[in-house]
Amino acid sequence: MIRINDILDRVASYSPGVDLDIIDRAYVYSARMHAGQVRLSGEPYLAHPLEVAGILSDMKLDAVSIASGLLHDTLEDTETTDQDLKEMFGEETSHIVAGVSKLSKFSFKTSEERQAESIRRMILAMADDMRVILIKLADRLHNMRTLQFHKPEKQVQIARETLDIYAPLANRLGIFWIKKELEDITFRYLMPEEYAKVETWVAKNQEEREKYIETVREILKKMMEKHGLDAEVLGRHKHFFSIYSKMVDQGLDFEDLYDIIAFRIILNTIKECYEGLGIIHSVWKPIPQRFKDYIGMPKRNMYQSLHTAVIGPFGERVEVQIRTHEMNRIAEEGIAAHWQYKEGLVSDEHGGQQFAWLRRMIKNQQHLKDSREFMDTLKIDLFPDEVYVFTPAGEVREFPKGATPVDFAYSIHSEVGQQCAGAKVNGRMVPLKYKLQTGQRVEVITSPHHKPSKDWLSFVVTSKARTRIRQWIKTTEREKSLLIGKELCEKEFEKHRIPFNAKSKEFQKITEELKFKSSEELLAAIGYGKITPLQAVRKILPKASLEEESETLANKLKKHTHLRKKKPGSGILVSGADDIMIRFGKCCNPIPGDPVVGYITRGRGVTVHRVGCISTLKIDPERKIELSWAEDIQRTHPANISIVCHNKIGLLADITAAISKADSNILDARIQAGGIDRHAECVFTIEVTDTKQLDKIIRNLKRVKHVVNVKRQL
Repeated sequence: MIRINDILDRVASYSPGVDLDIIDRAYVYSARMHAGQVRLSGEPYLAHPLEVAGILSDMKLDAVSIASGLLHDTLEDTETTDQDLKEMFGEETSHIVAGVSKLSKFSFKTSEERQAESIRRMILAMADDMRVILIKLADRLHNMRTLQFHKPEKQVQIARETLDIYAPLANRLGIFWIKKELEDITFRYLMPEEYAKVETWVAKNQEEREKYIETVREILKKMMEKHGLDAEVLGRHKHFFSIYSKMVDQGLDFEDLYDIIAFRIILNTIKECYEGLGIIHSVWKPIPQRFKDYIGMPKRNMYQSLHTAVIGPFGERVEVQIRTHEMNRIAEEGIAAHWQYKEGLVSDEHGGQQFAWLRRMIKNQQHLKDSREFMDTLKIDLFPDEVYVFTPAGEVREFPKGATPVDFAYSIHSEVGQQCAGAKVNGRMVPLKYKLQTGQRVEVITSPHHKPSKDWLSFVVTSKARTRIRQWIKTTEREKSLLIGKELCEKEFEKHRIPFNAKSKEFQKITEELKFKSSEELLAAIGYGKITPLQAVRKILPKASLEEESETLANKLKKHTHLRKKKPGSGILVSGADDIMIRFGKCCNPIPGDPVVGYITRGRGVTVHRVGCISTLKIDPERKIELSWAEDIQRTHPANISIVCHNKIGLLADITAAISKADSNILDARIQAGGIDRHAECVFTIEVTDTKQLDKIIRNLKRVKHVVNVKRQL
């Protein structure tokens, strides 16, 4: 366990003369408030805030950040109040700790909703103070380092959330050392077998590769010195998760990977970087389409470097990164490098291009009220790759990979996006779902009569475009629902010989009893299909009429009982009931065990989707409903699995046997044999009862010899 004196010494070393008193006082207070508390590891709870503060000092953050790290759990896990922190440590520290704290005082229907809202609050708190997310990343990093003390199901849950949210956040903030460590730890818990394979592969011939690294490093250093360049040259292995991802993406075996080793050349100036690149390309043959200039076009997380791959010594492919010392510091520390304090000097988190993407992201998401919708949009914002395109005026615009002309139109102005009728790329007409490429010139064609389409949600990738389209759809859907709701009410009221007037006292009474804020909201809910017009009428019908109606209905049901047949249950409960018409989304094929969400359709009951399914991004939040799986489910569900394997004789028989061994039936199979690398991809549609059976099948398949990778396919 790190000691407080180690932290104080570290802070003093990078920030001489800083007042360390606030850190000392925060340590004493945290120790007192957490006294008697222990972690799952059996350690005193104080070990956790100390380790968090240690990680923050590794980022070279200011004294207030370190103090906030020591106090970050006091609001949630002790009797400390916000007022206590303000009085003892000041407004600044109190505000940061409040931003980091979870939502222990609020109640939510599901743990997923609680976690989504917790992350939502954390992200929005970044608008006020960047240090909130830096402390949260440090907190998550230490929790991941001690993940072995949790139960297996909790380990998987925490690791999945880390890989989906926190590792991409660290990447977008440019703090690569945290990103890499988070990815490797999650890799170990989410895919233990694959992790063990990569670990074994890397350990194999380790000594030989270390000699190779040293040899190439010396060659590069002498190459630079020969041309008068003072260079620092480093060689390293890529981290495990990066190696595995490349193997899966390219369908390669470990032995076929050429760039698990990367070399970094650090020079003094930008001019020297380009000179160094020229020297390398003049000696070693560059590999086509492997050069990237992140100095001329920096990434949104402030990363700058020249990347190239060449045929180096011994005929081996070599990946080289070239950057200045300042670029290297930014590459290691990311946004934290812009939040490091000197005595009396505060960084301006609202200034500089390095924070522009972050401010845009927060601005685009502040109005989203639904937590899960926020999470879906956040994952889009954290998409790591970028493309750079030009406006007709020559201005460079940056977008996530996969961006379309519609994303481009909304980046210019919301009105341009709403009226986008077509687009030209390099002077040629393209479809609106065309994926833009770096260097292209984009021109938007607008029409005042053109309106957004719901289909756009299936291909836009920027949060601004997505939220503006959804706003427009929600407005138009609401207008339609109001008209439908009014029409349905008029018919139902007329059926019971009651005059209908949405502004009458009777209808206002119905609105209040059904707990709606206004008659418009009630009519919209009826139009959406959330409630029926009969529910509204019953609130004002005389009791005698209700009894008569009930008796008539009972007689009808009794009379026709012999005609009714019980349908097999869907296995889905809607607010505790299982008699609602249910359909399963073909886009994601949810199965028991998956977290699911429902969408109220007009006249076709409820459609069930997996949480996170891309189709749910198109759903109006007002039409979403909470769903759960019934405990006793008899029916089976289709699930798709994708298998990448070597193209060997008899392997198909082994694969089908592994599926049958887990008591599953194959409904469909599609097999595509590979080319030069002799890999094949098989996609099977199988019948399963739940996610446990599916996991068992995937484990069985991974044990089959010559199978490279197995995953569930949506």
